[in-house]
Amino acid sequence: MNKYTIKILCKQFGLEEKVIKYVNEKEKAIEDKFNAIDEIREYNQFKVIKAMQDNRLGSTDFYWTTGYGYGDVGRDKVESIYASVFNTEDALVRPTIASGTHAITLTLSGILRPNDELVAISGAPYDTLQKVIGIKGKTPGTLIDYGVIYKEVPLVQNKIDIKSVKSIISEKTKIIMIQRSTGYSDRRALTIGEIKEAISVIREFNTSAIIMVDNCYGEFLELREPTDVGADIMAGSLIKNPGGGLALSGGYVVGKRNLVEMVANRLTAPGLGKDCGLTFGTSRTTMQGLFLAPHIVAEAVKGALLVAKSYKDLGFKVVPDLDDPRSDIIQGVELKIPERVSEFCKGIQAASAVDSYVVPEAWNMPGYQDQVIMAAGGFIEGSSIELSADGPMREPYYVYYQGGLTYDHCKLGVLKSLNNLYEKNLISID
Repeated sequence: MNKYTIKILCKQFGLEEKVIKYVNEKEKAIEDKFNAIDEIREYNQFKVIKAMQDNRLGSTDFYWTTGYGYGDVGRDKVESIYASVFNTEDALVRPTIASGTHAITLTLSGILRPNDELVAISGAPYDTLQKVIGIKGKTPGTLIDYGVIYKEVPLVQNKIDIKSVKSIISEKTKIIMIQRSTGYSDRRALTIGEIKEAISVIREFNTSAIIMVDNCYGEFLELREPTDVGADIMAGSLIKNPGGGLALSGGYVVGKRNLVEMVANRLTAPGLGKDCGLTFGTSRTTMQGLFLAPHIVAEAVKGALLVAKSYKDLGFKVVPDLDDPRSDIIQGVELKIPERVSEFCKGIQAASAVDSYVVPEAWNMPGYQDQVIMAAGGFIEGSSIELSADGPMREPYYVYYQGGLTYDHCKLGVLKSLNNLYEKNLISID
């Protein structure tokens, strides 16, 4: 970083020179790790381009219709490309899917029937999904309300406990669910290799259960996706990794054709399935976002590494650790006290290009048991592939950093978060 940049950061962004020097030192210490990230980015970039070429993506695919959406060629082309990228028989990609939780809920409710069994084998699911299932809160219309039986197998030392999985799966088990990402926990994301190993072992003693993966935050982190290693169906959000910061809204479901059809019937109506539903002219931004996604994800992962190095060297526990394999974009930092979580998020918000003047506060966010503080100054509201951070206000007070459309923006977020903590005497930088 040259002296002119340092001067701008000090004068225009109000940063302490000691903080800038500290982050620059940490950046130099991790630069050798960036090459491996770039190799994954390059492979996935070529994969996305090939999928677009193989499916003959054309300028006319960006036109759209009105009403029922019959003949929306752009919608059909987007879904064909997603199926190719994720190596599946079919895909459902719609702007009307409100979130990753919605995509997962559609998948579960579209396939499960009363008295079917759902088994989560990666421990407790993400907070919002616990309410969907019905194991937290008293929201009506949960899966349990509709007669679904739910079971859960905790992870053991961050690994799927196959022995316990074998003992808990029964003839009623319809879906075996794996959450790839960390969620609001103190574990790292499950790698594709670990997911492959679990699926292979499960298939040795159970060939009928449907293996479903929550892929939120995990797309393009590795050379393969869960559907490349045996997952039957997978769901995620377009305002996370695959939207590349451009998708306005939406979610996706990819997998076996008969399963995607069941989910589509839940989204629209039985008999209408994928044939109905407008894209509202979003096909262009959805495809542009997918095109950029491998590059954007790589930038975000580099930013996560800088967060990890900067906070670990101050004595904080970070998940994943610096040398851990990374299979999602999230970087957790155990900050121990609520004041640090608050100031961290305020720093991320202040580094945003949009709503930088807003001061985030913890609140009763829908779908969560605890109050949540969220820094999210994105061009797309709630887009967690953009620079953002959040955390539940509960012990041991983890904050979860994710996203960043450019590495430079990630770095500014690290600088502002550290500067906030430093000025409030919540950390010491020697």
